[in-house]
Amino acid sequence: MNIALLKEVCETPGVPGHEQKVRELITRELKEVVDQIYTDNMGNLIAVLKGKTSDKKVMAAAHMDEIGFIVHYIDDNGFLRFHPLGGFDPKTLTSQRVVVHGKKDLVGVMGTKPIHLMTPEERTKQLQLSDYFIDLGMKKEEVVKWVEVGNVVTRERELIEIGDCVNCKSIDNRVAVYILIELMRELKGKSIPYDFYGVFTVQEEVGIRGAMVAAHHINAEFSFCIDTTIAFDVPGAKPEEQVTRLGEGVAIKIMDSSAICDYRMVRYMKEQAAKYQIKWQPEILPAGGTDTSGMQRMSTYGTIAGAVSVPTRHIHSVIETAHKGDIQCNIDLLKACILNLEQYNWNFN
Repeated sequence: MNIALLKEVCETPGVPGHEQKVRELITRELKEVVDQIYTDNMGNLIAVLKGKTSDKKVMAAAHMDEIGFIVHYIDDNGFLRFHPLGGFDPKTLTSQRVVVHGKKDLVGVMGTKPIHLMTPEERTKQLQLSDYFIDLGMKKEEVVKWVEVGNVVTRERELIEIGDCVNCKSIDNRVAVYILIELMRELKGKSIPYDFYGVFTVQEEVGIRGAMVAAHHINAEFSFCIDTTIAFDVPGAKPEEQVTRLGEGVAIKIMDSSAICDYRMVRYMKEQAAKYQIKWQPEILPAGGTDTSGMQRMSTYGTIAGAVSVPTRHIHSVIETAHKGDIQCNIDLLKACILNLEQYNWNFN
């Protein structure tokens, strides 16, 4: 694995609506690889590899944005209040470092009421995002030189390797961005049956917005989503709660709360995994959605949609963990699926 690239992709800031630095990184990596690369008005980055025929199109989507915050108030003492951009587990934020992206980047700390000062009743309550503030260690007069309402905030966590895994902020969904970059490199020069559109989408974490626009524009016959999913394979978890397990391979999505994957695509993926001996596991996600639904619903004529996922522990928290072997299995399965599309019977049966 190209750990250096994965590290850069994960650590680059880019909350919903502010994905420009991630887009620049991807463009740098793919401009000499693909036949065409451009950005639509929404901000989606679209990279194209020409296939043997343009009669059909294939789209694969990986969203660029990460969960984060946006500053909505600066109080008289220089503390920042914020709105979330995407879903957070509040309990993971206490005393964590964040980066406020103002006129210059400033490191801050997530603060809340000290436990020593909490009443017994307060100690038993779940903290809410509204209980937190960001402490920049400055008085308001200094803060407002650099920060204004509307500046965005990201988590401050670098990528490290732990055991067979990688751990960082924004594994969701930067690991999929990495997978799509590496996939397009591997497809370069291969006999691709149809034109392939690798789409790095925007604003997934706030409602799958970029994927809907891109799907409507491209109108692909086949669509693949690449994202992360829950791996609750930890102490105290019941087997039926785990969804997926780290190290057990690529997760082939069957459904989540926003999409039921095309049964033909699910079957096709399973067959390709068996043919090429790629480790895989089924995924049914009871809550949460991905770009799959945007592609499935917004293509003018409909699309045969499926999804692969990277099992991820500690998802939507300050740090997230994925297994390196699972990441590679995602690349391997997508490559096999895309190269063999024309050999499969896609009729309803």
